[in-house]
This record gives sequence, C-alpha cells and structure tokens, in this order.
Amino acid sequence: MGHENVSQGGMRRIVVRHPKDPVEAVMEADALDAALGTATILVRGPLFGVAAQDAGQAPRWQVVSAVEAGCPQQARDCLNSSLWYRAKDEARNREERCALLAAVARLESECVDDLTVLGTRYRIVRAEEYAGTGPDGIEQPRPTDPEPTVPDWDRSAKETFDDGLVLDPDAPVTPSQAAERLALRSLAYTGSRFPENVCGDSRQALQTHPDVVLLPTVFRIVEKSDPGWQTGGGLHASAHGARRSLDFALTWLQPRLQGFIAWNADDRETDARTVAAEGTDPAAGELAEYVRAADRLRSERANQVEARGTVHRICRVRRLLRWGPDGPEGPRPSDTNSHTPERMHPRIDEDGNIHHD
Repeated sequence: MGHENVSQGGMRRIVVRHPKDPVEAVMEADALDAALGTATILVRGPLFGVAAQDAGQAPRWQVVSAVEAGCPQQARDCLNSSLWYRAKDEARNREERCALLAAVARLESECVDDLTVLGTRYRIVRAEEYAGTGPDGIEQPRPTDPEPTVPDWDRSAKETFDDGLVLDPDAPVTPSQAAERLALRSLAYTGSRFPENVCGDSRQALQTHPDVVLLPTVFRIVEKSDPGWQTGGGLHASAHGARRSLDFALTWLQPRLQGFIAWNADDRETDARTVAAEGTDPAAGELAEYVRAADRLRSERANQVEARGTVHRICRVRRLLRWGPDGPEGPRPSDTNSHTPERMHPRIDEDGNIHHD
C-alpha cells in the first residue's frame, strides 16, 4: 500500500505543488476567496460508486462507475450490469465468461462490496457530498468553473463525470486542495438528527480511514420555498448542465406537474414557451412566469432564478472519499439500501448464448 508514505500517526503525507499554469493560478485565487467566505459546511449525505484496482497499481484505484448513486445497492447494480455486458460482449473464451458470470451471480444474491474478477479488484466506494455556505447561502458556481463557449440547450445532450478518474492519495495537489483535505480529515456526523449508529460509524471511520481524497466538483439544483432548501434532481458535470436541466424542469416538467399542460400533450416540443407564445391558453400567464425564469438561465447564465414562489439555485457540490491502509472506504453498516440484490439481466450460458427464461 505504500507504507513509506504514511506518517507515524497513520495518515499519509500530502504533497503540495505549485499551480501548473496561469489558469490554475487564477482558480487557486478563486478557491482562496471562496474558502475565506465559507462560514460552515453542509453535509447532504453519502454517495456511492464503483472503483477498480489492477494488480501492481496500489495505492491507485480507478473509478469505473460514477460516484453518484444514492445507496450502496445502486452501485452494486451498476457493477452487476458492467460485468454482465463484459460476459456478453467482451469475454474471449469460456473461462473468462464463466468467471464474469460467477461474479454476476454473487451480485444477484449477495450485498457484495469487494470482489476480484479476472485479476481486477472491484470495490463499492463511499463518498460524502457537501457544500460550503456563506453570507449568501449555499455556494454557487465560481467564476473559474468551466463554462462552454457556446452553450448547448439540446434536451437530449448528455454529460458524464468521473469517467476513468484515477484515485491516487499520493498525487501532488495544489495549496487550496491540500488545505481542504486537511480541514476535512476530522469531518464526522454530529447532532440529534443523525441516529447514534450513523454517528458511531462516522466516528469509527476517522480511525479506520483517516485520510481524505477529493473528487472533482459537480453541480446540483437546490430549491427553496418554505421552510428551507431541498435538493432537486441529480448531479451534473458542469454548471451549464445543471442550468439545462433546470430549463427543462421549468418549461416542460413543472407546467405538467402543476396541471398547466396536460401530460398527454404533444411531444417534448410542447412546453411553457410554445403554449405561452400562442397566448390562447387560460394558463398562459402562469406559464409566462416559468418562461421568464428559464430565459434568464439562457441569456444571463444565471445561477439563481425564481418562479411561482420557489427559488431555484445552481449549487457547487464537493465530494470526498475517506481513505485507509487498504484504499477507499466502502459502505458502512449504517448505510441503508433502497432494495435488495436481484437478477437484472437474462441468463447467459458459458458459450455466450442468452436465455430469456
């Protein structure tokens, strides 16, 4: 595991490097300004994904399924599907296919968090999602967060994150990243809203996984009406991806949820913009309010808009993995699952034939 890079206190050394170029130097200055303006950290809860490690690659792991799942079983399901498709499409012979299918069979019936298949070790990994807050509330995107030169508002556009991400606890980091890692080493659940078993597991993790590795920043939509902020939707790779999702929610989804547009209305092109432009619908006035908010997202690259009493904000989400002698932390005993393991795909025999029985 590279014990030579672990201090006597059980924590790894953090190697700090200078910013690589002027762009990164500006991002560092932006990060410092954000840190000085942060009053507290809000922890939303855990996220889960899948990481893999090939022989001889320790201490590095590579993300093979984005760290975005809401519970461990969802991440196990992603691994199940990945191995099933490898058995279907990539296995070079019966031996490889049987090894992959044996792993799939375990994942269909057991809560497996660590297994080795064909020399590669797979692990369900656990991250904490958190965000900084300051005088203006939950942190919004920073000026130096990447933005597309020409925004793409196509509703079918897709974004991914964590693809091929290498997790290396010994990789040199910038001063702001080092400071954040040091500050968050002691992060643990406290307060009456957390059950004691959750707090106990959190305290235990400080001992078993004393180090912290930061994952790339992602973005989330949060909403506030009364009494406070709530999350809306999933994670996005960029602030623009979150705006595009919010544009869809304001112009297509919310009008249907509120009964202003019928669910059986014509295709995806029928939305608040098209109906409000016609001006004949009784709900045209309410729909126009959604359109004004959505248009601000497009014309101003706004990170906060309000429509019909609800404030929608794009917030900057951070994620951290706790790290121990054997690598990234896996699920804790107190983490809950939305469902149990189950069969997800048709049976494949050792010759690669699919059976729909």
